[in-house]
Amino acid sequence: MTNQTKNSMLLMLCALIWGTAFVAQSAGSGMGAFSFLAGRSWMAVLVLLPTVKAFDALHHRQGKPDGKPKTAAERKLLLKAGLMCGTLLFLASAAQQLGITLDPSTAKAGFLTAMYVVLVPVFGLFLGRKGSAQLWVSMAIAVVGLYLLCMKDGFGSIQSSDWLLLLCAVLFSFQIMAVDHFSPQMDGVRLSLVEFFVVSVESTAAALLFEAPSAAQFAENALPILYCGIMSSGVAYTLQILGQRDLNPAIASLIMCLESVFSALGGWMLLHQNLSAREVFGCVLIFAAVVLAQLPLEMLRRVKKTT
Repeated sequence: MTNQTKNSMLLMLCALIWGTAFVAQSAGSGMGAFSFLAGRSWMAVLVLLPTVKAFDALHHRQGKPDGKPKTAAERKLLLKAGLMCGTLLFLASAAQQLGITLDPSTAKAGFLTAMYVVLVPVFGLFLGRKGSAQLWVSMAIAVVGLYLLCMKDGFGSIQSSDWLLLLCAVLFSFQIMAVDHFSPQMDGVRLSLVEFFVVSVESTAAALLFEAPSAAQFAENALPILYCGIMSSGVAYTLQILGQRDLNPAIASLIMCLESVFSALGGWMLLHQNLSAREVFGCVLIFAAVVLAQLPLEMLRRVKKTT
């Protein structure tokens, strides 16, 4: 199995977990957005602390070096990466949760948030990354698929929540690009731990400043907080960091937009929700876009030319 295949599978698992998290986030929309984000982020930190120790022990048993930063420069880089990725993730997650709180429509939230699939390669142009025609066609197919899957009744009027969700997509794009920059330079699980510690501190400060969090609110929303904290934050975002290593960020964003597909399929399989022909076709288009983006067409063309 090639590294690209392995990393792609990690990101697909990440998308699967995220796809089911929209329901949990919607269930947690009865409490303050910053309070919910703080609860899930501290839960992620609690999960990642022993995970870091477990990975270090596993590396020692295998005779490999652990992921601890060895020099002051490496520690400084880890803190810088965690602060940048964590702040971007805090802002994106806060915008998403605020948007869902204002309008609990998970379908529209899934579509608008997944617009990072277009924004990542667009922003990449400013960094000198020119995507191939194959990649841009894949992006266009994915956007059409997302629209067919999520927007059953069209957009309707643009709400304030929509602007927040679009802002979330922009910020998630920056976070994906930041992870792409830093993840090859350090231990991925440690980066995830520092990232979520930053999100926890920033969201707690925001909750205390702008909301009135109470123990009763956290008790009422314990299950959504636990699921989003352990699975969506602690596990899925760590998979994102590990999966994005040595993978084109545009392709990574395309794979991660499968969260909308898994959300729809999960509702159909587990909650017995109906899937229309339009929605099924949307799922097919998104899967086709992911496959098309990773087909070695350029390599095949070169082989044909040499034969």
